[in-house]
Amino acid sequence: MSTTPPPQALNTGAQPGADELTTDDGALAWLRALGPNGRRAFAGAFGGYGLDSYDYFTLPLSMVALAAYFGLDSGQTGLFTTVTLVVSAVGGAIAGVFADRVGRVKALMITVVTYAVFTVACGFAPSYETLLVFRALQGLGFGGEWAVGAILVAEYASPKHRGRTLGAVQSSWAVGWALAAVVYTLVFSFLGDDLAWRVMFWTGALPALLVIWVRRRVHDAPEATATREQNPQKGSFAAIFKPGTADAPGLLRTTVFAGLLSTGVQGGYYTLATWVPTYLKTERGLSVVGTGGYLTFLISGAFLGYLTGGYLTDVLGRKRNIWLFALLSAICILAYTHIPSGANTLLLVLGFPLGFCMSAIFSGFGSYLSELYPTAVRGTGQGFTYNTGRAVGAVFPTLVGFLADSWGVGGALVFGAIGYGIAALALFGLPETRGKELA
Repeated sequence: MSTTPPPQALNTGAQPGADELTTDDGALAWLRALGPNGRRAFAGAFGGYGLDSYDYFTLPLSMVALAAYFGLDSGQTGLFTTVTLVVSAVGGAIAGVFADRVGRVKALMITVVTYAVFTVACGFAPSYETLLVFRALQGLGFGGEWAVGAILVAEYASPKHRGRTLGAVQSSWAVGWALAAVVYTLVFSFLGDDLAWRVMFWTGALPALLVIWVRRRVHDAPEATATREQNPQKGSFAAIFKPGTADAPGLLRTTVFAGLLSTGVQGGYYTLATWVPTYLKTERGLSVVGTGGYLTFLISGAFLGYLTGGYLTDVLGRKRNIWLFALLSAICILAYTHIPSGANTLLLVLGFPLGFCMSAIFSGFGSYLSELYPTAVRGTGQGFTYNTGRAVGAVFPTLVGFLADSWGVGGALVFGAIGYGIAALALFGLPETRGKELA
């Protein structure tokens, strides 16, 4: 008699109740299908990624104040983002290996503590060089959190709902972004710029509270853990770079094209996330409160984009969802940055579809990268490809910084559209994985 657990148990880590088996198509069916342990894992990953976003955006929102305080040019301020994203590739790769070798939850806690500690340290930086080092070290934790949290939840989620489940996790990025924008508006309205940017970084201590809860309540999916631990190649970099043979497929092709896909999408995204606040202030002449108002539209679009993209990635498939929103994101960037001077109302309106499209393309990433790799090296593969994409994509915001003085920030943002074109081309080298079992 076979002792293999049924497919749904393999993916949830707990036998679902009768109500979870019968209510399969409601709006929250994806949440019910996770089971109690899966829902706690979802809460931990949602909180970790949201606070990861909050800590990340303390820098872009404070960029103008930092440039004035330390006397920086556009290239030097752009280097902050580049260093963060380049080092995040190292942090993501290390966190992925940890996730495969010591477990998803332990790796999640390590990444959250790391990015929180060094975000706070940035607030004490006495010089540009010191701040650059602290921001780089913050990237170690920033790089690993998403991949680890996404895998943790993916291994609980059912194949039918995995796209929208991971899309909901990724929507927490918009929640953290919104929280950062609110705090930024308050802090910079009541404090002088020279102190306000430090206070923004000090508020990055918030994630420490999450770690206490995760340590007590969140656990890895049992079946996925058993499968991972039985494989001697768990957490192996060699495995994800192994070429295929006539007898067995390898993962080299997957790793190359998944890394290229991540590079394009994140090159486009971080170009916008880094430079839109500066663009609104310096080229559109908006105040702190005005910038916050425009960001509200952008972030609202982003939140709905994550949720919608998560749904569409289950309905259309992983590749079609990314193709669709790569095209729409590129169009939105070109439209957003070519609005005539004085038409700030139109700028406000276009902020919503811009945020929507550039976030909807991300919704399929958590499920897609998880499905491209087997359980034993899922953390390693996803952590490496996603964060290598971050590191190489970091070149895009740096180019904007160095070209901003001659092209203007708005003109240089065209590199974001180029990034989305690269992502669309990379999909030709990857398979469709919708409906794939993970264990």
